[in-house]
Amino acid sequence: MNYRHIFHAGNFADVFKHVMLALLLKSLHRKDTPFCYLDTHAGTGRYDLSSAAAQKTGEYRDGIKRLLSAQPIPGLADYLAAVRSLNDADTLRYYPGSPRIARFFLRPQDRAILLELQPEECTQLKAEFAGDRQVVIQEQDGYAGLKSFLPPNERRGLVLIDPPYESDQEFDRVIEALRLAHARWDSGTYALWYPVKSRPPVERLHRRLVATGMRKILLAEFSPWPEDTAFRLNGCGMVVINPPWKLDATLHSLLPALLEVLRQHPAGHATTSWLVPE
Repeated sequence: MNYRHIFHAGNFADVFKHVMLALLLKSLHRKDTPFCYLDTHAGTGRYDLSSAAAQKTGEYRDGIKRLLSAQPIPGLADYLAAVRSLNDADTLRYYPGSPRIARFFLRPQDRAILLELQPEECTQLKAEFAGDRQVVIQEQDGYAGLKSFLPPNERRGLVLIDPPYESDQEFDRVIEALRLAHARWDSGTYALWYPVKSRPPVERLHRRLVATGMRKILLAEFSPWPEDTAFRLNGCGMVVINPPWKLDATLHSLLPALLEVLRQHPAGHATTSWLVPE
């Protein structure tokens, strides 16, 4: 794997993904019973924005840094609290990966299972959560982990699938992974993040999701840029299977407000729709 997330940590795609993640995790607090969070491609847990790699691209400046400098947006307080929990008062040095975002929302009765295949990143991840009994970390393929850990004992929870999409076959792999995981645990909530560089692969992903026969599939897309080049990350999307009650209404108001802060071009857009209703 050549992808290194440190170059992109805190960019608009991270902000969108983690805003969605925070909303999904917070919704699980509506019941006192425990839940399980499973992350198939966990990464290192946190990213140092002062590092040479992050400074080389500076992508976080048009993402989390811009958001923190803007007027507060209703609905983002929990997500921003998770970001600030890793930093001193008015500084921004560290950006939390999805494991750290998730850990912020774990109550004493909840737990997280973090899967990371790359040995170096998994070593960093284990160091990040050393001694934390609510976090299980395994160095293994995330797709295989869906078979190993689903259904969880808690019977409630969220699965995040967020691969690097280096391979042309990644869209095919995520479809098969979702199909098999849903067959094992059809009541769980699944969140699949994907990049938008060109529209045809995304449309194919959507068609194949519909063809699985799974119900209750909500779709959200966030694109600060126009979709005019396949050589840039123009935007990204998240598919949510079994979304929490009223998530669609929340996103209808929240994402356009977020777009106004992070927009890079007038043709940017943010949309929420049902790919497959109940």
